[in-house]
Amino acid sequence: MPARPVRIAIVNDYDLVVAGIAAVLAPYGDRVEVVELDAGMSVVSDVDLVLYDSFGQVQGDAVVIDDVVGDSGARLVVFSWNTDDGLVERACAAGAAAYLSKGLTADELVAAIERVADGEQVRPAGSAVDDFGRWPGDELGLSSREAEVLALICQGLSNQQITERAFIGLNTVKTYIRTLYKKIGVTSRTQAVLWGIEHGFEPDRLRVVVDRDR
Repeated sequence: MPARPVRIAIVNDYDLVVAGIAAVLAPYGDRVEVVELDAGMSVVSDVDLVLYDSFGQVQGDAVVIDDVVGDSGARLVVFSWNTDDGLVERACAAGAAAYLSKGLTADELVAAIERVADGEQVRPAGSAVDDFGRWPGDELGLSSREAEVLALICQGLSNQQITERAFIGLNTVKTYIRTLYKKIGVTSRTQAVLWGIEHGFEPDRLRVVVDRDR
């Protein structure tokens, strides 16, 4: 275990997502210090690790690590429900220091972050679940997978592009679209985009640097 708390930044294009993860980690402040929250911006603080939540984001070897970590010199940790072996291998080959599953409990996540800070390359173990942190639409009954597909639709991606971005099959994408349409009460892609923009699915651009001395 590190002698001091591991300093991390949390990165995603959605403020709700990074705030949700920060809230989950808040009780562990003596072990993990959240220094910066970034939505749509690169990290600027001096941190040990950058926790990159893959919700609605590029994945695998498509992640441009320098664009995420900025000049912080930190190591990138991917945090995702998608733990396909090939995707994990490509992400780590592209330079990710670790790849963590959202199937981890908060205790397990903190322990994994400490292991990564000690130099270990941690890989996924166990099955991902839908109950970690928050995402746009969770309060309305959308699963994280349905919400991510809707987020990608709102970013203008076609079904085929969604399969390539999220590394899930085309039929699975179509299934998520059917179920999320039913939940939000729409019948077309245009209606889904309009609903999404009104309910927090438009990417944010925000940086919050935590001042612990205040």
